Amino acid sequence: MTEPRHILVTGGAGYIGSLLSAELLRAGYRVTVLDSLLYGGESLLAFLHHPNFHFVKADVTEPGAARAALRRDWPRPAAVVHLAAIVGFPACQAVGRQAAWRYNVEATQRVFEQAAGMGAERFVFASTYSCYGLSPDGKPVTEESPLNPQSLYAETKIAAEQFLLAQKDAPCAPLIFRLATLYGVSPRTRFDLIVNQFVLDAFTRRQLIIYQRGYSRSFLHVQDVVRGILLGLKAGEQKIRGQVYNLGSDDGNYTKDEIVALVIKRLPETEVLYKDLTFGGDMRDITVSFEKVRRRLGFQATRSVDDGVREVVHALRSGLIRNPHDERYRNAQFIVQ
Repeated sequence: MTEPRHILVTGGAGYIGSLLSAELLRAGYRVTVLDSLLYGGESLLAFLHHPNFHFVKADVTEPGAARAALRRDWPRPAAVVHLAAIVGFPACQAVGRQAAWRYNVEATQRVFEQAAGMGAERFVFASTYSCYGLSPDGKPVTEESPLNPQSLYAETKIAAEQFLLAQKDAPCAPLIFRLATLYGVSPRTRFDLIVNQFVLDAFTRRQLIIYQRGYSRSFLHVQDVVRGILLGLKAGEQKIRGQVYNLGSDDGNYTKDEIVALVIKRLPETEVLYKDLTFGGDMRDITVSFEKVRRRLGFQATRSVDDGVREVVHALRSGLIRNPHDERYRNAQFIVQ
């Protein structure tokens, strides 16, 4: 009987990481989660007594934190999935440039170096499609499109990507996913993301206030992001080493008006107000091509934004999430709509 493969997940208590941990355990992996529990650890309680689950509270910026998290009676991790970060431009603005750089760039370098030292075969990194900023010609952006960061958050992710791509010939193979905007429910749901936030506002306030009305963005269900990461862990090394993939679906490219229409379909009593306001920050207005991830990794999204809206409405209406305005459901205390 072969021993289960071991995966180390940084930020494993978060929006993606908690759901990824559940799916890895279900697939038979051993899972070590390293997380500072900035937003609490309730998302991991269901796994605590699982024989293949190990949790360590630690800060990824601390020297040797990933190495120190390992159990001595388990094999070294075959892969590291690095999700720990200050995520989103509001959160990065709130903590400031120095802290954002420490957590998003320097910590990535440290964790990668520890992964390589531990003998991990691959390093999966969660980046963002906000690296592209605004599309210069209106055409869908591909992995080869120029990067045009509009926020501190995007700048930190690009710097981390550049470090990892410089390590593409290292024994530990780096793989970068530029994630679309996420939505849907996970063990640690976020309500500072457009789809989830719109549903929450429509459900609790019966009102939506919309800025940047015509802007287009790409959206992907958090469960599908987890499926993409699992494909990245299983794919042949030649398909992932030093590769960048936009992770999302062509069907997930929506304008804000289209998102609003899907929310109103489920919550028709909602009043919609539009405001003309420009401001600094993450001014994404792009359509993204996901042809590469579909062709090379066989990725297909299984859920639509309509599915996600229905799911979040159900979680709120049924009381599964009792206090959705609690700060633990936000990476920062506000969202730009």
